[in-house]
Amino acid sequence: IRPDFFGSYIMEYEAAEKVRTDIPNLRIEYNGKLGYFIEVTKAQLSKVPEDYLRVQTLKGTERFTTQELREYQEKHIVADEKSKSLQQSLYTELVESIKQFTQSLLLSAQAVSIFDVLLSLALHADLCRWVKPSFTKYPELSIKGGRHPVVENTIDNYVPNDCFMNPQRKLMIITGPNMGGKSTYMRSVALIALLAYCGSYVPAEEAVLGPIDKILTRIGASDDLAKGLSTFMVEMTEAAAILRQATSESLVLMDEVGRGTSTFDGLSLAGAIAEDLVLTRQSMTLFATHYFELTQLEKNIPGVVNVHVSAADSSSRLVFLHEILEGPASKSYGIAVAKLAGIPKSDRTAQKLQRMLEEKAAQTDEPQLDLFFDSGRGENTEEKAEPLPEKEIGDELRNSLLALDLDELSPKQAWEKLYKLQQQAKEE
Repeated sequence: IRPDFFGSYIMEYEAAEKVRTDIPNLRIEYNGKLGYFIEVTKAQLSKVPEDYLRVQTLKGTERFTTQELREYQEKHIVADEKSKSLQQSLYTELVESIKQFTQSLLLSAQAVSIFDVLLSLALHADLCRWVKPSFTKYPELSIKGGRHPVVENTIDNYVPNDCFMNPQRKLMIITGPNMGGKSTYMRSVALIALLAYCGSYVPAEEAVLGPIDKILTRIGASDDLAKGLSTFMVEMTEAAAILRQATSESLVLMDEVGRGTSTFDGLSLAGAIAEDLVLTRQSMTLFATHYFELTQLEKNIPGVVNVHVSAADSSSRLVFLHEILEGPASKSYGIAVAKLAGIPKSDRTAQKLQRMLEEKAAQTDEPQLDLFFDSGRGENTEEKAEPLPEKEIGDELRNSLLALDLDELSPKQAWEKLYKLQQQAKEE
């Protein structure tokens, strides 16, 4: 590597030495130990002039220097040291001279940074048709024609959507197909609220916002294996943190809570979290889920409403309409999305299994349980199963049940215990 301060002189000197010695492959190189040197292959040693001074011998080459090359190098080394010393002196002098203006310079830098932010927001507002939001003391979030500020500029035919939340619409259960736009819709609402409270215009036709003290989100699936946390554990940890922090003025986004465990476990957790958010925390909550049983919450809890992202499933393909409509979704379209993803030969098998499960569910006489019935909120319309009389349970079975420490059982151990107790009950 040639230091820049030697510049064209070395190139000119190398060209001149090739002509003088008649050695076409002569090269001038540089390293930190020898500085600049002339390298000649051993096949050309007979042409080396007497004024060349050998400095190093290698397997296939010899390295030389000359008096002229040494003098030039030393001269420029001294010049380089003087240059660095002068640079440091000038920098120190500059620092000393501006110390008296430090406060003014800091204030100027802060003003420039604020101006930069405001100019960027104003530029986006002008280019992307953003509007000025309105604020009210009434607890509401009213967005008409809301858009995601990033996604709308990356896809064609973006579909704007509305979002209306108030004390009568505290929690929105969002159902619909994968890839339908549930997460994008929720993020767009959160980004509009964030931009508005930053003092920016927002990507919407109209936006009215009440008091919002914080935005809390549980979106996406990820693990933290370095800390020994599974995806489900990370999800539950984040959900617990949200429940601890949420207030009646918080905007909460919950996306597919309850994945990574059994259906009943996940459904029960999702239902309990949704109940807590709307009844205890009273937060404005967007709750996306594939658990259709959660749509029952609208009937049982005031302030819960159902919305869904629309899609059309033709005989040939699934079409995502990306429009938010009132009411629950009619189906999940999971098999159709799997087919779009390219899973080989699975759609027919999955459809067959789905039909078998649906037919089995239709043939059974047992009604589907309402997981969200609470006697404290009113009477359940479903017929309740009568508990078994105590006298029908044998003493041995009863003692076995009472001896179980449920907190210490793993899921597998609990299943094994339950299986044994069931067999014991059948025998008795």
